[in-house]
Amino acid sequence: MPVTVSDDLIRMALAEDATERDLTAMATIAAGQQGVATITAKADGVLSGIAQAERVFALLDEGIRRQWHRGDGDRVVAGDCIATLTGPLRSLLSGERTALNFIQHLSGIATATHAFVEAVAGTGCAVVDTRKTTPGLRNLEKQAVLHGGGLNHRLDLASGMLIKENHIAGAGSIAAAIANCRALLEGDSEARGVWIEVECETMAEVGEAVAAAPDIILLDNMTPQQTNAARKLVPASIVLESSGNITLGNVRDYAVTGVDRIAIGAITHSAPSLDVSMRVDATRGDA
Repeated sequence: MPVTVSDDLIRMALAEDATERDLTAMATIAAGQQGVATITAKADGVLSGIAQAERVFALLDEGIRRQWHRGDGDRVVAGDCIATLTGPLRSLLSGERTALNFIQHLSGIATATHAFVEAVAGTGCAVVDTRKTTPGLRNLEKQAVLHGGGLNHRLDLASGMLIKENHIAGAGSIAAAIANCRALLEGDSEARGVWIEVECETMAEVGEAVAAAPDIILLDNMTPQQTNAARKLVPASIVLESSGNITLGNVRDYAVTGVDRIAIGAITHSAPSLDVSMRVDATRGDA
């Protein structure tokens, strides 16, 4: 999955915060005054958003010298120094919130993902994300999932075919929906090679899906006991995925049933930010 994000997003974030007219910094910091800023982890976690924070300061002021002691995907504990930044103090303060917003939000996702990955360790089950992402930030949030050790599900509506209850209702049945998807793939050269997944809410639907042989079957809101029963029905040639009401407290119960992967929407839409701070020393860096 492409995870490169253009500088346009960084510039938009800087403009959103009016960093070119930081009235507080203009009033309290002398023009040309230098300083050193230290970015520190205040909690244990997994980092993400470092590349974006780097671009924040690089685009804001080319006079800022940046030394990153930790990078994306690195695990940190409270107290670890993430970066040392030296340069114009006004610019350091003006870029602080934008840079920390990227680090805190994306590191929160990476940290939440890592917790689920650790919870299913040794089972052979993968943790994957969903499309429940912040509009405009999907690439970054899915990149954060990778930094946390998870895998990406489809990036967008064109990269995979996921048949849900409303699609089934429109097509008339699971079998018809899968057949229609195959027909589209055969007639659309740009779509060939795209996988077909179908969401099942009952064991009867699982049986119907198995007969139609999609690439992936998604078990939606099933219990671990139902998931175990479904695993016995689904051949190894079909990827089996679970999703819905799965938490850190019960994720391993699902993983040990033999499902291939578990989709967790909460790792992107509900992950708490990782606590990170920046402090400056205005007496250093003047030389």
